[in-house]
Amino acid sequence: MIEIPKDLPMAEPDFQQRISLFGRVVPLPQSRMLRISIGILLVIGGILGFLPILGFWMIPLGILVLSYEFAMVRRWRRRSAVWWGSRKGRRGREP
Repeated sequence: MIEIPKDLPMAEPDFQQRISLFGRVVPLPQSRMLRISIGILLVIGGILGFLPILGFWMIPLGILVLSYEFAMVRRWRRRSAVWWGSRKGRRGREP
């Protein structure tokens, strides 16, 4: 039988949610309300994308953050990913 030394700290599982974007991992805040607020602010900022600094790139990022909290948004995101993957696959098969 294997003995574990008592002086070693036990590794606790890491339950922090993360978003993976283009090979980079971005941690999300622990607070559910803060995650929802960030997602809503990103979507609203994306709608105002015609203004300087804000951009339309904020809408998909806000939807991605909100998809971790709401099943309806998660389903929509998954359907979009499947649609995009099938569309991308069809382009590669054409001569």
